[in-house]
Amino acid sequence: MKVIICGAGKVGTSIARHLVDQNNDVTVIDQSQDLIDNIRDKFDLKTIIGSASNPSMLQDAGADSADMLIAVTLQDEINMVACQMAHTFFKIPRKIARIRSEDFLNPIWRNLYNADNMPIDLIISPELEVAKSISRQIQSPGAYDVAPFMDDRIQLINITINENCPLIDTELKNIHELFQEDTDESKNLRATIVGINRNEKLFIPDKSDKLLDKDTVYLLTDRSHLDRAVSAFGIDEKPIDKIIIIGGGNIGFNLARELEEINSHISVTLIESSKERSNYIADHLKKALVLRGDGLDQSILDEANVTEADMILALTNDDETNIITSAIARRNKCKSLILVNNSEYSNLKEVLGIDRIIDPRMITASQILKHVHKGKIESVYSISNNQGEIIHAQALKNSKLINVPLKDMSIPDGIRIGIICREGKISIPDKETIIHENDDVVFISLLKSIRKAEDLFQVSEIY
Repeated sequence: MKVIICGAGKVGTSIARHLVDQNNDVTVIDQSQDLIDNIRDKFDLKTIIGSASNPSMLQDAGADSADMLIAVTLQDEINMVACQMAHTFFKIPRKIARIRSEDFLNPIWRNLYNADNMPIDLIISPELEVAKSISRQIQSPGAYDVAPFMDDRIQLINITINENCPLIDTELKNIHELFQEDTDESKNLRATIVGINRNEKLFIPDKSDKLLDKDTVYLLTDRSHLDRAVSAFGIDEKPIDKIIIIGGGNIGFNLARELEEINSHISVTLIESSKERSNYIADHLKKALVLRGDGLDQSILDEANVTEADMILALTNDDETNIITSAIARRNKCKSLILVNNSEYSNLKEVLGIDRIIDPRMITASQILKHVHKGKIESVYSISNNQGEIIHAQALKNSKLINVPLKDMSIPDGIRIGIICREGKISIPDKETIIHENDDVVFISLLKSIRKAEDLFQVSEIY
């Protein structure tokens, strides 16, 4: 696929990395020489210096033959105009724009984004997606990297194995038997391990593999069985009742608003240093307590009753401030969740004593990837620093997967079927399982096998 990315910042670079790794033809446009030099040094792609809103720049980038344009500059207006140019002059089939302005995202303007007005096929708001991801995590204590599939009926969770886990040193075949030991099928735990990250390398385990201390396990589970699945790994954390949010930017504000909209029981205190911003937030939130001040100031934290908080969430735009906040959380004996823009910090999580890390670039890339894949791909979530993907796809009549028992299928290495949903019923497949037309399938694919995974569900060669 030929893709033009407008914007070589952190989000654009992350998306470029994903697409180049999957052997797409990528061209990046940005006005900054430094950003262009940086991305050109890292990846095998084409680069152009200039404004993405200029049709001549798009033409130089090969817009005449492009399959997709992804506009993720820091300026909403440039992203919107780039999509308009791509539609009007070059007829690019798919156009994705990053939009950050709360005004542009207001539902009352939803009719703006169509072929007759502003021809954007998909709007991505990283801040909104990150806020939703954090909301899912704090509502599922003990589960990390929570990602929903099939309207949240199925969830991917990420669990770190520690020495107290009752399943440590247990072969996967025995774990599977433990999950499915009840003779009443309806009572069996609908959960399955689809991937393990060990020593920073993701792999799909076989039945004889054992869980080891410090493994990161990727588990697909029926949403209604989430608590049971987490408990099976020896995790029994009490619900989070009170949080303190440091930073009232788009992420912090939208997280607080998300919790209010879903009528969460969680008490929220938000600390924001800007007077103007804190007043705005206070005017637009109904239940949260909004304090103006420095989130690193112990007196402000005392005013927020930090000793009663279950978790501090550091969501400022400064990584160092967020990391310092995690140390303050430890001092006050509560958990921390921090936002990081530099993915290198993710590798230092244990050294820095950070409980949880959110990387907005990975979440943004996951939202875009499903629109890049071929076949009937419903949703995609990138895992383990882009070493693999969890994919929800629908099996159509031309799919190579249907009407054959899995034991007789030549499923390529690096792919494993995790969960199947047929007519609303969720099940964990075994070797006798037969996939039918219109079944929803959630599976894992390592990066090297993405194209083969697409081929299993592909219904035509047309993008």
